[in-house]
Amino acid sequence: MMIASLRDLADKAKCPRLVVKVGSALLVDRDGPRRAWIEALVEEIAAARARGQEVIVVSSGAIALGARTLKLEKGGRGSLADAQAAAAVGQIALSGLWAELLGKHGLTAAQLLLTLEDLEDRRRYLNATATLTRLLDAGAVPVVNENDSVATQEIRFGDNDRLAARVAQASRSSAVLLLSDVDGLYDRNPKDPAARLLPEVHGVTAEIHAMADSGSASGLGSGGMTSKLQAAEIAERAGIALVIGNGTHRSPIARVVEQGVGTLFLPRRKAAARKAWLGGRLRLKGTLTVDEGAAKALLRGSSLLAAGIVSVEGAFHRGDAVAIRDKLGNTLAHGLAEYEAGECTRLIGRHSREHEALLGYAPRSAIVHRDQMVVL
Repeated sequence: MMIASLRDLADKAKCPRLVVKVGSALLVDRDGPRRAWIEALVEEIAAARARGQEVIVVSSGAIALGARTLKLEKGGRGSLADAQAAAAVGQIALSGLWAELLGKHGLTAAQLLLTLEDLEDRRRYLNATATLTRLLDAGAVPVVNENDSVATQEIRFGDNDRLAARVAQASRSSAVLLLSDVDGLYDRNPKDPAARLLPEVHGVTAEIHAMADSGSASGLGSGGMTSKLQAAEIAERAGIALVIGNGTHRSPIARVVEQGVGTLFLPRRKAAARKAWLGGRLRLKGTLTVDEGAAKALLRGSSLLAAGIVSVEGAFHRGDAVAIRDKLGNTLAHGLAEYEAGECTRLIGRHSREHEALLGYAPRSAIVHRDQMVVL
């Protein structure tokens, strides 16, 4: 059973497992944690559990809380060192708050801190999947955040919107609810009186991306509408619905579900687990640019052959994830390379019968095999 409306988020048959992402500005204000609002949200989580749904919380707020305690400027985001220090202090307070409030409803909170590499590396991704599954089976409510105290600029998600989508993939959830400071996606800047809220989106296209505002209005968070659309793309490739709803109201889940206020991104297809992981990767080791003929063949489900490649970028090894793009720069697919970058460069435009002489060993069947590729 697939989710087809906002009301389905409260249907345990259509949405047995839900990821709820809460941004910093909703959890923390200039005076500290917004306890009354969080308590109301926890009541909604407890209600979802009571009707038979499993819930995972992706919670921001550690940096904002820690910056307040340490009296750091710019909300703790003045430098990487400030953010790491603020996160180390704030995460204790944040996890304690969730444990306390969930505990009042007889629910056990479980903290899980992840970095980008934890979900980009296949083995670590599977470990995260196993941990989330076991926690849910045991009746706990996992509370997930990026491990900002150790993450560097190179290994960061940078926002919890995309983290929430990746957590939904890893946990095989039915839907993601991103609680934001707006009602959903508008066809233009929502400050424009003529702006119209989009109730449903069937596939994130270039036109949809053009509607996004990349800023974070509160100054406390790191994600804007652009990051939410990127999260929707990750979710839709895995067959997961994603909703953007307004979290500034008391009991925000009820407002989305019962009043139908929000934007529902419907999944286009459900990829196999490995291909969903590959399609949702945020860091790729290189890029293969292909000609028009190869681009058409990929869309028909073919493997990528060397004859269709026109350029190679990056320093990657066999088995690394690479992007496949057309000459206009559009990303067509993600795949695992069968050759390292130098070998790919030598094989550019070459027919398969020439490969053995160029490489000095029997060639593989493709540069990127269709079984190790997901078309986007």
